[in-house]
Amino acid sequence: MLRTGFSINVAGHRWTRVGRAFADAARAAGFAAAVGQAITGSPAAPGGGPTGPGGLAVGGSVITVSGLPALAAAELNNGQSLLDTGTPLARLSGQIEVVVVPDRSPLRDFDDFGARLLARPGQTLLAGGPQGEPDHLLFGLIARAIGADGRRVDYTGYPRLGEAASALLSGRAVAAAGSLADWRTAIGRGRVRALAVSSARRVPDLDVPTLLECGVRVDFADWTAAFGPEDMPEESREHAVRMCEAVIASSEWEAACLAAGWLPIPLSGDDFTRWLGTEIARTRAVLRDLGLLDSTKATTCWGSCGNGH
Repeated sequence: MLRTGFSINVAGHRWTRVGRAFADAARAAGFAAAVGQAITGSPAAPGGGPTGPGGLAVGGSVITVSGLPALAAAELNNGQSLLDTGTPLARLSGQIEVVVVPDRSPLRDFDDFGARLLARPGQTLLAGGPQGEPDHLLFGLIARAIGADGRRVDYTGYPRLGEAASALLSGRAVAAAGSLADWRTAIGRGRVRALAVSSARRVPDLDVPTLLECGVRVDFADWTAAFGPEDMPEESREHAVRMCEAVIASSEWEAACLAAGWLPIPLSGDDFTRWLGTEIARTRAVLRDLGLLDSTKATTCWGSCGNGH
């Protein structure tokens, strides 16, 4: 018999694939779960309200899949955190990030890159996804960890991977960051070299050190998580947390993560809420280091112009 029903919505189209995989795994675990709508309003509003879900698809609780970009956008756009606008339920998965350079770059390894970034942050041109999003945050975390001036980091954000890759390979950037899944083909073809991955452990089929191995105290992923509405009743929260725990412990979810190249990073309930608080604080500090908070740079086009605005 199907248990409590859930409507699985996503806080933007970037999370559609994760949302569908989560709903599929929930159904396989015996829950009535349907994929709802993509929320195109405030990325910091995983619950109800004018920018949230418009109703339940299956007559149960609304769960919204969101993640790190929504957290950063909320901090930049209105100063509200995901703790203010939703009920944390569980962390689901993450994408490992990688720092890459052109194959013929004189930077032999991450130590060379770190030394250059520390000595000449304003002349170490960096590229990646839109400003203020995970790729930019990773460079900010690296700068903070090695003692470089984050406000002098010269970063250009691009809306598409191809544009960031073009900037890197044409010499308009010294290094780039992005998801390992996106850069794997270029790495495999020898067009770029991976200097370090952002995960705490090495990727099994990739001979690339972690940032931690390189002496940089950064463990980072572009994570996704499940949230309930802001005013979610405690009983509903408990049911939703138990559902999330069942899903992320299932073989179906493990298989979905493996197929998509996601890193399973399960954490639920109060433990996830506490972790999220520290992640919000870390993100806020890095955005401030980069000059994106408490400055006019906080009003941006999110890199869509390709000029790092």
